[in-house]
Amino acid sequence: MNTIDYPYEKNAYTLYSNALCPYAQRAVRAFKAAKVPYKLVEIDLKNKPEWFRLVNPQFKVPVLRTPDGSLLIESLVVAEFIAEQFPQTHLLPATALERAQLRLFIEIFSSRFSPFVYRTLMASSKDEQESRKESLLAGVREISKELERQWERPSGQGGPFWSNGKFGFAEIATASFVGLLVPLGHYRSVVVPKTQEYAGFNRWAEAISKDPLFTETKVEDNALNEAYKKFVAEEKQ
Repeated sequence: MNTIDYPYEKNAYTLYSNALCPYAQRAVRAFKAAKVPYKLVEIDLKNKPEWFRLVNPQFKVPVLRTPDGSLLIESLVVAEFIAEQFPQTHLLPATALERAQLRLFIEIFSSRFSPFVYRTLMASSKDEQESRKESLLAGVREISKELERQWERPSGQGGPFWSNGKFGFAEIATASFVGLLVPLGHYRSVVVPKTQEYAGFNRWAEAISKDPLFTETKVEDNALNEAYKKFVAEEKQ
């Protein structure tokens, strides 16, 4: 008989998270955007409690325990569940076409930006760093074009956010990764140029950086740099 138990709030939402995990922050921001109360259980990723295997055998955050005891994993699944569970927040677009366009944008961001953050930090030689930095910036240019296309659509409302003129699901899914430009700049001198081909991205990133849904849960720059130091490869000559 298993005698291990795990902490949760009865008849309420319990979110198992970590403030330094950009994936987990998706769920935190979804709850804050929906203005729904929840219990936050912070998981030390360096020293995970034994009981956490009962919550997620993969030992990853975030995990959401719903009031009926169901457990949901994977950050976008959790964030989308919150958005759908509370439709009055209008975090997701109203039409199937707009939802498809949103998911395409998140997919482009997730494949063309997020991986290259880590790959650039982990690149050891100067040539490899430059190659990966250029791949990252190519992704930023693609994201910039997608944002500008969206802002021409009715739901884009001219920006600066993806839809409805406010921090929404697109930003919930991506903001923490945009924030990783801080350690990229610190360790690899990556700066998004202030030129026209990056204008959409820069406008969007600036709006994200000032929005309370980002600022109230962001990790301070020094702490973020320290946390991402572990990914930085020692440079080879």
